[in-house]
Amino acid sequence: MNKIHVSVADWQKDIAEIRRIREAVFIAEQSVPPELEWDADDADAVHFLAFEGDFPIGTARLLPSGEIGRVSVLKDWRGLKVGDKLMEAVIGAAEKRGQTKQFLSAQVYAAPFYERLGFKIVSEEFLEVGIPHVDMVRGD
Repeated sequence: MNKIHVSVADWQKDIAEIRRIREAVFIAEQSVPPELEWDADDADAVHFLAFEGDFPIGTARLLPSGEIGRVSVLKDWRGLKVGDKLMEAVIGAAEKRGQTKQFLSAQVYAAPFYERLGFKIVSEEFLEVGIPHVDMVRGD
C-alpha cells in the first residue's frame, strides 16, 4: 500500500472526487437521501481529500464555524488509519485558523473513533437522516 496523505481540496476542481466518495459512503451505503447530502455549506467549507498514491479515498469538510463534517472513507480503505490522517489534517487546519474548538455530529458507532482524537460526547443520542448520532466537541 502506498503512503496515505491528505491535502486541502479545491471545491471547484475536486468536486467530482468529493462527490464520488460521499455518494459511495453516505448515499449508496447508508441510504442518506441525495438532497440531504448536498447543501449550501459545501461552497463555504474547506474540503480535504485523503489519497493512496494519487487516488482519492476519503474526504471531510471544515466549516467556518469550526464544525467538521462529511468525514468519509471508501469501504476498501477502512481500518487503515485513513480516517485518523484525515481528521489530523482537519483539526490542524482548524487550529491554524484559530478555531481552537471543533465540533461535529458523529454517527454513534463512530463515537469511539472521535473520542480517541480528543472529542467528547455532549448530547444525548438523536436521529439524523434515520441514523443514530451524538454531538461531540474538542478543545476549549
